[in-house]
Amino acid sequence: MALRFMQIFIPDSEPAIPENLLEGREVLGRWRDSDTNHTVLHLLIPAEETEPVMDEFEKQYADAEGFHVVLLPVEATLPRPLADPNKKDQSAEQQGRKKKFGSVRISREELYNEVSETLGVTRIFISLTILSTVVAAIGLLRNDVAVIIGAMVIAPLLGPNVAMSLATTLGDTDLLRRALKTNLVGVASALAFAVLVGVVFTVNPETPAIASRTTFRVGDILLGLAAGAAGTLAFTHGISGAVIGVMVAVALVPPLVVCGMLLGAGFFHLSFGALMLTAANVVCINLAGVITFFVQGVRPRTWWEAEQAKSNTLKAMLLWAILLGILLLILWLMPPTRLS
Repeated sequence: MALRFMQIFIPDSEPAIPENLLEGREVLGRWRDSDTNHTVLHLLIPAEETEPVMDEFEKQYADAEGFHVVLLPVEATLPRPLADPNKKDQSAEQQGRKKKFGSVRISREELYNEVSETLGVTRIFISLTILSTVVAAIGLLRNDVAVIIGAMVIAPLLGPNVAMSLATTLGDTDLLRRALKTNLVGVASALAFAVLVGVVFTVNPETPAIASRTTFRVGDILLGLAAGAAGTLAFTHGISGAVIGVMVAVALVPPLVVCGMLLGAGFFHLSFGALMLTAANVVCINLAGVITFFVQGVRPRTWWEAEQAKSNTLKAMLLWAILLGILLLILWLMPPTRLS
């Protein structure tokens, strides 16, 4: 069971904490103390309870000056936590959510914080992007699958793509702009460096690792959708970023690097095939990511934000679906001989 430790700071100027704020919630530990100006409530709760608990306290105290919530992951506790005897009395909303969405996920605040930390055009991001390109290029030139996987583990483009899906689901335009900017800079950096590799080194387009990424087929579209869904699903359950990175990067980094190397080497018709494969994978990953976040029940807190986000999400899914349809049309119309 994934646990979280929550500290809730409530100004002394506010009325006593209503007991019904935690009614029906699974609370494994509860402590209360105070500092100079606040009452501090400490809660040990399962990870899936953090979002509804934070929502309830934010509804009650959002306008109170000095109200603050701190959420911390819990590595271990002693004594070991026992199941809450009142768990059977969980609210209908909570039972319905678990029944509808199945296994638990981390809160929207944790998701937002995780993706926000990956955004921003920094020296570290650019360095990781170039290093990932270098490793992928070596693996592709040598036809070495293990080295190609090493480039995926670095996964610098993971954060921006997950952030784009999350921003679309939450209707957060500011997060979407930051994610799009970071993604575009990362893709441009990787492509430019891959072109340089193609100019400097001899690129054999018949190398299996390269040749397999100069065309895209229906199977590649299914791979992109599966990678996006698996990466997003793992992300919402707090699985290691390296694991998620392999899931997503398998569809992004290698074809992008192949496209750049073939451009630099002068194989323009083949590089177009790799470009189409990269574009198809970006569309599939984001479409699958938005759908997976939506199905997992990731929503804004307030109802009016939720309504706006739902509308934006449906529009985004329609846009990604149209782009996917265009790519499928290109796949159907373009003779295979032009990409091989």
